[in-house]
Amino acid sequence: MAASTETPRQDTSTSITASLNKLPSKPPATTSNTLCHSSRQTRGEETVARAKWAVAIAPFFPAAMQHSTAPFSIKMDFVSSALFVLLACTTIHVALSFLGRCRKPHYKLPPGPYPLPIIGNLLELSNKPHQSLAKLAKMHGPLMSLKMGQITTIVVSSAEMAKEVLLTHDHLLSNRTIPQSVSVLNHENYSLAFIPVSPLWRDLRKICNAQLFARNTLEASQDVRRNKVQQLLSEIHQSCQNGEAVDIGTAIFKTTINLLSNTIFSVDLVQSAGTAGEFKELVSNITELVGTPNLADYFPVLKMVDPQGIKKRQAKNVAKVLDIFYRLVDQRLKQREGPHADVHNDMLDVLLNISQENKMMDTTMIQHLSHDLFVAGTDTTTSTLEWAMSELVRNPETMSKAIEELELMIGRGNPVKESDIARLPYLQAIIRETFRLHPPVPFLLPRKAETDVNICGFTIPKDAQVLVNVWTIGRDSSIWDNPSSFYPERFLEADIDVKGRNFELTPFGGGRRICPGMLLATRMLLLMLGSLINSFEWKLEDGMKLEDMDMDEKFGITLQKAQPLRVVPVKINN
Repeated sequence: MAASTETPRQDTSTSITASLNKLPSKPPATTSNTLCHSSRQTRGEETVARAKWAVAIAPFFPAAMQHSTAPFSIKMDFVSSALFVLLACTTIHVALSFLGRCRKPHYKLPPGPYPLPIIGNLLELSNKPHQSLAKLAKMHGPLMSLKMGQITTIVVSSAEMAKEVLLTHDHLLSNRTIPQSVSVLNHENYSLAFIPVSPLWRDLRKICNAQLFARNTLEASQDVRRNKVQQLLSEIHQSCQNGEAVDIGTAIFKTTINLLSNTIFSVDLVQSAGTAGEFKELVSNITELVGTPNLADYFPVLKMVDPQGIKKRQAKNVAKVLDIFYRLVDQRLKQREGPHADVHNDMLDVLLNISQENKMMDTTMIQHLSHDLFVAGTDTTTSTLEWAMSELVRNPETMSKAIEELELMIGRGNPVKESDIARLPYLQAIIRETFRLHPPVPFLLPRKAETDVNICGFTIPKDAQVLVNVWTIGRDSSIWDNPSSFYPERFLEADIDVKGRNFELTPFGGGRRICPGMLLATRMLLLMLGSLINSFEWKLEDGMKLEDMDMDEKFGITLQKAQPLRVVPVKINN
């Protein structure tokens, strides 16, 4: 995380809760010598050695290393102490584990870089691990094994190997490794994304597929999405009149979260751009912590001490989100009381109706399910739209082709409707090309081997973590011509979709764990992108040149733009 020079921000929950102040309140409910080559090492050499270790483990201690104003030598003393604790604990753990093993495993692991004692291959990772692992895969192959501390990790880097994991052996690789940042407030026992395949998981998937995200349900809620997009265009029109730049990420986030909150709860969750920005920061903090390298995940013995404070920080973030949903559910329950109960016919009513017949769907489950829908739906949709708009602004010829299609099929400046999407193949190709170059979740969610699994003569051992690097697959030159170029036309020439059947492009995953909200997400993306480029022309602010656009990535569990896209809307001339 980058060091911040901003003045202290207001607590995120304050402004969010202010917009819900009419709702009922929730009731109480190794050794230090490893840093030196010898006892005769000079102070200067010792400082250099410590600095190297600091660089290596900086991703694990962002708060101490980047936000601290202490002198460098004090920071190094902290690093030395932290490393000492880490090595001491893990050495004991490794020793105990070793005593329980009388022989080496009989299986053959996939190739990979040689692991160092105790820490394994952790030093192979950078702050952009999807790129680090892509480079390693070029040396070791598309099925690669690494040792992340105590955890055996298998990295998949080709479409062929992705098919083996997501389809052929899906039944043995469908469960999840659960990061410590998910194991907060009992969320790991309710989260549809992380609970194991089980009767509870099957019930939740059935509810999502047959009711919440069924095609007829989405058809019935079109008006909600159209109204929210029209509000977005009205706000951008005001910026257009004032000649102001629009922060695309914040604008899209506000629309997306209110679109979801109206679909589920029939209310706007955020009212202003300021509150939207604060809620966006809260959701981004949640996904960033899930994606942050965590020593406690790599060395399970450290989970009891939470050495980086990730679990503690995440618990605060998740508590804020769950509290908001508790209030909304509690308000609806009171509205449903009595003979003249309010009926909204939204997703919350569906879930509460189910709860009357199925004890599994209680109010706690509804809160946690809402958490998953909002966090997953808002962050991924926002990042994808921001990347798509960035690529279109950066590639004027592609933008012109998209506008030409919209003008021909709909008419320049006319509202885009969901029923128009089928007639807009180039717009669909733009979204697919964005998914290829900028997958919202670069590793998908981690899978876990339930037993030893044989793939191409190699063994994925029981309990190993499996990562599918869809970022690498999307840039594979053996699949894609000019893979670094943004070229939507490639999808007009090839029958490749995102429904989990083409393993060259799996932004929503595949197999039984494919994202249940895929249909809603694609509708939202196409509707919002088509509306933005058909209603306005766009230019960079302050005379910035196209070649100066910052397209750097910020890694978390989702892949975001490091620098927000700010562009000026210009009124179109019909």
